[in-house]
Amino acid sequence: VAIQCLETVFKINLEDTHLAPPQHLIEMFTNSFHKNDMLPLSDSLPEDVEKADQLKDEGNNHMKEENYGAAVDCYTRAIKLDPNNAVYYCNRAAAQSKLNNYSEAIKDCERAIAIDPKYSKAYGRMGLALTSVNKYEEAVTSYQKALDLDPENDSYKSNLKIAEQKLRDMSSPTGTGLSFDMASLINNPAFISMAASLMQNPQVQQLMSGMMSNAIGGPAAGVGGLSDLSSLIHAGQQFAQQIQQQNPELIEQLRNHVRSRSFSGSTEEHS
Repeated sequence: VAIQCLETVFKINLEDTHLAPPQHLIEMFTNSFHKNDMLPLSDSLPEDVEKADQLKDEGNNHMKEENYGAAVDCYTRAIKLDPNNAVYYCNRAAAQSKLNNYSEAIKDCERAIAIDPKYSKAYGRMGLALTSVNKYEEAVTSYQKALDLDPENDSYKSNLKIAEQKLRDMSSPTGTGLSFDMASLINNPAFISMAASLMQNPQVQQLMSGMMSNAIGGPAAGVGGLSDLSSLIHAGQQFAQQIQQQNPELIEQLRNHVRSRSFSGSTEEHS
C-alpha cells in the first residue's frame, strides 16, 4: 500500500530504473551517520602504528587458538593506537561474532566500511553477523556489495544464497526461517525429555489429536482436512508456543545450533 501511495503521489513506478540512486539507501545512511562520529580525527605516530600491527598479529594468533576474548582485547588495543586502520575493526568484528556479540560485530564492520568503503571483507563479515540476528534482507545487501568488490569469492556467493533462501522462507506464508537438523534434534536428550513431558499435558494431547485427525482424514477432515492448511499451521504454531513456554532455554539452544550450522565462514583467514 505504501509503495502504491508513493507511486501515485510522485507519478513513478518500479520500472523507472533511471531514477535509482547510485548507492543503496543503507549505504547512504551508514556513510552519512558514521562520517563524523566514527572516522578518526588525527594520525597515529609511527611507533604506535608498529605496535598496533603487532597487537593485530597477536589477536590473529588468539583467533586461531579460539581464544576469542583475548583476540577482542588485542584488536581493541590496536584500535586505540591506530584508529585509522579498517582491518582492526573488521578483525574485531570476527572475534565478536565468535562470542555471539553480533550487534558489536555489526558496529565494527560499519566502522571499517566508514574508513574503507571498498573493504569487501567488512561487508562479508557484516553479512554473517546480520544473518545471525535474522536480518536477512540487510545481509543480502551486504553480501551483494562484498561480491561487487570481490566477484570470485566463493564464501560470499554461498552465504548470499543462504541469506536469500532464508529471506524467501521468512516471506513465505508457511516459512519459519529455520531448517532444523532433525537427526541432532531427535538425539538431543533434553528435547526428548521435554517432548515426553509435553505429551502429558492435556492441551498438547488435544492439539496433537486435532493435527492427526486433519492429516489422516478423520473427523476434522472432509473439506477442512488436508486442504485446510491454515488450520494445520495454526495448530503447529500453538504447539510451538507450548514448547516455548515449557522450555525456552532449550529453544534458544536449538536456534543457536541452527545458526551455527546454517552458514559458512568459520574458517576464513584474518587480515
